Amino acid sequence: MPSLPLKLTREATQPELAAAFAAIRAELELPTEFPPEVEVEAARAVEAYRLPDLDLTDIPFATIDPAGSTDLDQALAIERDGAGWRVFYAIADLPGFVTPGGAIDVEARDRGQTLYAADGRIPLHPVAISEGAASLLADAERGAFVWELALDSEGRETSVRVRRARVRSRRQWTYEEAQAAVGDDPMLGMLRDVGEVRVARESERGGASLATPEMLVVRDRHEYRLERRVVLPVATWNAQISLLTGMAAARIMLDAGIGILRTMPPAEPDAIERFRRQTIALGTPWGADERYGDYLRRLASDEPRQIAIRHAAASLFRGATYLPFDGEAPAETVQSAIGAPYAHVTAPLRRLVDRFGLEVCVAVSGGVDVPTWVREGLLTLPAAMGRSANLSGRLDRRMLDTVEAAVLAPHVGKEFDAVAITDATVQLGDPAVEASCEGMLRPGAEVRVRLEAADIATGTVRFRVV
Repeated sequence: MPSLPLKLTREATQPELAAAFAAIRAELELPTEFPPEVEVEAARAVEAYRLPDLDLTDIPFATIDPAGSTDLDQALAIERDGAGWRVFYAIADLPGFVTPGGAIDVEARDRGQTLYAADGRIPLHPVAISEGAASLLADAERGAFVWELALDSEGRETSVRVRRARVRSRRQWTYEEAQAAVGDDPMLGMLRDVGEVRVARESERGGASLATPEMLVVRDRHEYRLERRVVLPVATWNAQISLLTGMAAARIMLDAGIGILRTMPPAEPDAIERFRRQTIALGTPWGADERYGDYLRRLASDEPRQIAIRHAAASLFRGATYLPFDGEAPAETVQSAIGAPYAHVTAPLRRLVDRFGLEVCVAVSGGVDVPTWVREGLLTLPAAMGRSANLSGRLDRRMLDTVEAAVLAPHVGKEFDAVAITDATVQLGDPAVEASCEGMLRPGAEVRVRLEAADIATGTVRFRVV
């Protein structure tokens, strides 16, 4: 199979891509700049912000994020605690910059979440806050919600509390840097140990982390490229700390009778049976006696058929929603992919609902009343988050389709090796493109296909079986 260039130079396709991106933004009615009153309020909020009195700057926090990240929601520190560990997880004090009912609050409720487009992200909050004064940047004192979670030797939580405090991150690791340093850095070594025992607890409760390698559109000055981001072990361990915190938050909310959970029903039997048939067709059958979480964890992240299985597994992870409550815990509380009650509280810079969840947890943990504006806002969050999630999904798909078409456009008429994913789609290995295909296809079969069309303006790619 020919290997295609993944970089798109300004001279070749930049003008056509730029026009296509602009058309997508217009079609989806994406916000552009923040209204002037929002920017003015943000500048005033930054100027007026005062750090919390509690000083926890002696804790050696560090962040682990994709390279180039500037909106840093979380910082981590771990220490030994007898036979177990004590995990400190600092979450950016975004609520400290937002006046309830003010211009920033109103705009954030309309946007719902940060959107990521190929030609630049569309932030939930003004960058003076989300990439500056509230972001947990290295070597800067910041306000944070500091979660303190005690774990026993098997990774089970034995206590939790959350407080507002001032913190200082010592270092901003990229995933690649952190993975390379696991053997030398004591804290990263403990992250590995905690992450592994938490994965074991996930298996025990029947949960599954769907770590699917992402196809990302990466912008480098005047060039775009497609990049398959394989999930490194350190990213999985780091995600387990976020999941641990979200589950602790859910328990705090349920015990207090107020909060907002992220829930998802179990997969329907027919969806499970369909997925089993797909795994057989794609060459790695899912055994009837194997938990689906354990099955997904053993799949390779760089083999086309097994990547296709990971994508197909998304059919089991549907129906997720937000469930607010005040006064009585709901009957259905579990997020089935996680296998436990769960709440979003770890990304307030980029997700609206987390601001409310954090305020609930810090109030309950401190033994004070949940603020009135939080109680009044809980019921509005499912609709706002649903709208923004739908928009984010459409944007991701359209942008990726457009860049895939740009990569393939010079190669119309050429033939490629591929694997049939369904009876109407194929997965190429290089470039890693999934596209519709005409002709007779048997899921799991290796096929030779010809590229029939690649239209940048519409993001359309079409193959035909040779």
